Amino acid sequence: MRLSRPFFQLPILFDAARLQAEVAALPEEAWVPHPDGVPGNSAARLITVGGGETDSIHGQMLPTQWLAAMPYLRQALAGFGVVWGRSRLMRLAPGVGVPEHADINYHWHTRVRLHIPIFTLPQVRFHCDGEAIHMGAGEAWIFDNWRRHHVENGADAERIHLVADTSGTAGFWRFACGQTPPRERWKIAAWNPGADGRLLTEYNQRSPIMPAAEVQLLVEDLCEELAITADTPELRARATRFAMLMESFVFDWRQLCALHGVAGRAMPEFLRLASSVRDAATLLADGLVMRTNDASALLVLEKRVLQHLVLEEEAA
Repeated sequence: MRLSRPFFQLPILFDAARLQAEVAALPEEAWVPHPDGVPGNSAARLITVGGGETDSIHGQMLPTQWLAAMPYLRQALAGFGVVWGRSRLMRLAPGVGVPEHADINYHWHTRVRLHIPIFTLPQVRFHCDGEAIHMGAGEAWIFDNWRRHHVENGADAERIHLVADTSGTAGFWRFACGQTPPRERWKIAAWNPGADGRLLTEYNQRSPIMPAAEVQLLVEDLCEELAITADTPELRARATRFAMLMESFVFDWRQLCALHGVAGRAMPEFLRLASSVRDAATLLADGLVMRTNDASALLVLEKRVLQHLVLEEEAA
């Protein structure tokens, strides 16, 4: 989800020592390699589909056995009053980092990632769109992961953050991005044995065919970010043709939805339209990027829209 600036620190503080004790009690078997294979980066899954050992994002999200053993961490998440999606502890080995990237996938169109640092040192730096900060233990942060970002662990110890994905309630967004009060007035989220630690978790299910209204939203968002790598007549014309192609695609997808519905009937027709749009966009996309992060317009179209138009392709 795009934000108005790279970082927001939420006005709340957690008991870092209690969080550290719960995380330190995890067995080593809880930690698995990062799903993208980033060296020195491992994770302990906390909220997953069915509460199992999976990185899938489709289905009923539930707490894992590891989260069940961490009552204060559950309380911390429950206190935000939002619906949580996939959530993990992310561990960076000493001296390593996360390479620069931007999160352009469909999953991130409406979600933000909350970071609560648990084990960290000042040498750990989080970079986003030219800004660099240190997130202190027990703090809470969100950042604009549509912008290019990377992490450096320059310390001689592991860095472990709680990272939890949510679309957020209206109250959450007012709290996270509203006017920040003086630090002495921030909420202190102390351990409360009597607090309700039950979590609201996502149920990720949609129709086999993406509804036309959602396609239109995704395409309009893409076109608003469209930019050219050089101000030449050829690229300006190509950008105009690309935008017209996207507009035509939305019209045609809406007609197919009107004719067949979104339950999966006549799926070959939807797939043919998606394939033809992919082919046409490929011919136009050279030199077209996203304004915020310079990602290829074709790559964003593929990862944020085309891969998710029908469930058959999404699962492939």
